[in-house]
This record gives sequence, structure tokens and C-alpha cells, in this order.
Amino acid sequence: MSTTELLRREWAAFRRPARLAALAAAALVVIALGLLYAANNRSSCPGECPAAPVADDGSTVSDTFWFLHRDLGREGSITVRMTAMTGTITYPPPDHDEIVPGLVPWAKAGIIVKDGVRQGSRYAALMMTGSHGVRFQHDYRHDVAGSGGDVSAQSPRWLRLTRSGDTVTGSESADGRRWHTVGAARLDGLPDVVQVGLFATSPGDLTLRRVGLGGAIEEVRFTQAVGVFDNVTVEDGVNDEDGVSIADGVNDEDGAAVEDRSTGAWRSEPVGEMNHTDWERYHNASGAVVRDGVVRVSGTGDIGPLGDEGARTVEKTLPGLVVGLVVLLVVAARYGARPAVRPLARSVIAARTAVLAAATFGTGLVAVGVVLPVGTAMLRGNGIAVQPVPALTTARVIVGVAAVLALCAVLTYGLGVLLRRGWAAILLGLSLIALPHAGTALPLLPDPVAEWLLRLTPAAGFAVKQTAEEFPQVVAHYAPSAGYFPLPWWAGLAVLCGYTLLVLWTAVGRRSGTAPEWR
Repeated sequence: MSTTELLRREWAAFRRPARLAALAAAALVVIALGLLYAANNRSSCPGECPAAPVADDGSTVSDTFWFLHRDLGREGSITVRMTAMTGTITYPPPDHDEIVPGLVPWAKAGIIVKDGVRQGSRYAALMMTGSHGVRFQHDYRHDVAGSGGDVSAQSPRWLRLTRSGDTVTGSESADGRRWHTVGAARLDGLPDVVQVGLFATSPGDLTLRRVGLGGAIEEVRFTQAVGVFDNVTVEDGVNDEDGVSIADGVNDEDGAAVEDRSTGAWRSEPVGEMNHTDWERYHNASGAVVRDGVVRVSGTGDIGPLGDEGARTVEKTLPGLVVGLVVLLVVAARYGARPAVRPLARSVIAARTAVLAAATFGTGLVAVGVVLPVGTAMLRGNGIAVQPVPALTTARVIVGVAAVLALCAVLTYGLGVLLRRGWAAILLGLSLIALPHAGTALPLLPDPVAEWLLRLTPAAGFAVKQTAEEFPQVVAHYAPSAGYFPLPWWAGLAVLCGYTLLVLWTAVGRRSGTAPEWR
């Protein structure tokens, strides 16, 4: 019998009404639960929610800080001496009953060159951080380390940003005379006039609370950072200004507009929303205060690659994937363990594997191909920010998840052929694939245990659906329950392929004979 005839025969035998109904049910449950999730997630804003900041590359970003700024032409610089950086953390653990002084690791205060004050616009900044010393950052994703250590009146830091056309260079000095370049960035398309000035921001204080069997959920509290500067000087070569000090004509102590008689350009305002918390209303408002040439800038928020509220990722529309997976595993196990009148030839096992793989791949392709774009559109329509992903990444998720479902079905089919007992193959398939996938998607197990399960079990293959990125300059809960897999998608897929090939090779090698009907 030719290969084509064998495949046709096995496909005719496979497409029993009960199996086809099970495959249809698996696809429908993935679609239905995904659309239900999207429909029931709506913005909680009292009115129209402010749009999430979007960078030039289309990604949702954090871009909230207090900005004391003025115009800068195509050639110029800003130089400051930073003498202190302090902060406030509200209600940290263990008792959550105090407001304490302190800085979170990525609190930031320093100087910045920015294309206007629109959230998401291009920028380059040189800053002190809470625990990571001096950093040069630009365009949300890029981070370069400078010198370490803290800042104080006894150990001040001089910071300088120099603009030359589209290039911004950050330099630091301990004494204001000997300068060291920290980094440089080319910001193509900067307008002739940009905004330059001082800023402060501070992301939420993230801690983890233990739940379940050792799992963790995130808790975030309000924080604020304060930077103190003096010797603030702006040199603007285009306007023929030399050494314009922020102290010239300044007498502001309430965060209102700061005027420089030479340029009429100093302004103090938030980028993004601020001063809505009780701490800011009644204790220390975010803003800029200038007195006798000393500038005190207070701010909250963040400037970085992840949205302040954590924009949803597209794979959040797949809550029904586990249920659909269970249905497919049961179908595959029973298909592999069905009785045979004589030992199965390798060609028959191969043909049945191909038929099952094609059927389950098609099921997954339809289910994910529908729920991912439709669910994402529904979330956005409900005012929920969704992290944009490139078209190729979306295609990788849709095709990858379908391929993973097919591989999981083939693996379980091989278990059925090998064990010759449907119930045993179902239990083993669920234990190897579905339970690790479901258990690590929830904050149930300790993070290290969840990570090892997704390295060592076939469930590692579901890394293909991750679109969230990890950034060293952002403190986040990088764990499976938050959507982060320990292996890259291709490595997780390789683990699943390895399991599948091993089981099939063993099953084919044994050439299973007639299986008793114990199902």
C-alpha cells in the first residue's frame, strides 16, 4: 500500500463523529473562554481613561515624571551638580503600617533631553538611581551603567548632557573638572528645539506575598523620589547663550512656572498625571522648588519599557488553552491505545501520527487564530491597554501554540501505543503536560519549582506563547505565573520535541501488539 493510500485509510478511520466533535469542542472552548475573558475585562476609570504612553516603535511604555525644563537648540548642553537623593516608600512590609524614608532600586533623578513633553516621545537622560549608581538611558529600552555608589553633599555627582544635532552624550564627574563619558545615543529625527531640564521619578515598591503552596502575587505601593541640585547651567549655542543659570531671575518655592529672564523658558510641570495621592496632596507634592540656586525636584512614576499599570499581553486571551489541551490529550491517548488485531507496523504508527498531528494542529490553528486577534481587539475596545507585538511575533504565537498542541497530542498518542491502556496514557499525559502547564500558570507553586517544571517537562513547549520581555532596568515579577518562561520559545519547543521523539521511538521500537480493552 502506498503512503498516500495509507494516509487516506487512516484519516477515514480517524474521522469518527465522536473524535471530530471532541476536536470541535476543544477549539470552541478555547475561543469561548478567551472571548469571555476579554468581554469581562473593562477599564475601571470613572471617565475616559488616559491613553497609555506609546513609544515610536509602537510599544507601550512608562513615561511619568516631574520635569523642570526649558528649550534647547540643536547645539547645547545642561550641567548640574547633584548633592542629594532621598525618597519615601508608603506602607512597606512586614506590617504595612508606616510611611518610611527610602528609595526603591530604580528611583531616578537627574537631567534629561526630550522631544517635547508628550508621553512616549524620544529622550536621553543621565541620572542617579536608588541602588544602581549613575545610568545613561534613552528611548525606554536602552540602559548604560556609569559609576556606582550613592550621592551626598560630601560626595556629589556632576552630570552633563550635551546635544549635537541628533546625538546626545551623557558625561559624569566627581569634581566638575575631569569628565567621563557614560554613553551616547543618536535620536534620529529630533526637532531643532527640544526640552532640556531636571527630572525625578520613582516606580512603585514591588514585593511578593506568599499564597497557595508557596506561590507569590505582586503587591505595589506608592513611592516618591527627591533630587537636590545646584550649579545648574544651560549652554545653548544656537541662541548664543553662554552659561545661563537656572538661578537667574528665579524665585519659586511652590512648583509653579520657573522663569529665566534670559530666555523666558523655564517651566515646571508633570509629564503624565501626578499629585493625586494622599501623600502628594497632604504631605509632599511632586514638583520643583528653587531657592537660592538650589533646585529640589520631587516626582513619582517611571521612565522605562513597561507600562505603569502593566499593559496586558496578547497571550492573556488564551485562558481556555488548558481545557482545550486536556480534551486533545484524552482524544490522543484513546486513539493510541485502541485495540489492534495484529502488531502495528511502523508505517501504520507513522501514518496515524501524521493524521493526529494534522487534525490537532488544525484545531489549534483555528482556535488561537480566532481568539487572539478578536480577544485583543475586544480588550482594547474596553479600554484595556494591550502591549503591541509585531506581526511576525503574533504569527509565531498562533502557529507555535498550534504546533505545541499537535506535539502534545502526538506524545500522548505514543504513550497510548506504548502502554496499550487508554486510562494510563491519559493520566501520564495529563501529569507530564497539562498539570505542569496549569500549575505554573497560576501563583500556586514557589517560583523556582515552577521554573524547573517548565525546564524539565514537556510543558516547556508553551514558552512559544510568551510575548512579554524582561528588562534588567525594570523591577518586575519575572515568573511563570506572571507570563515569563525560564526558557526561550525555541528551547522550550526543543524540550517538547525531544520528549515526543523519545516516546514515539520507544513505541515504534516495541511494535505494540493487540491491546486489551481496559479503557
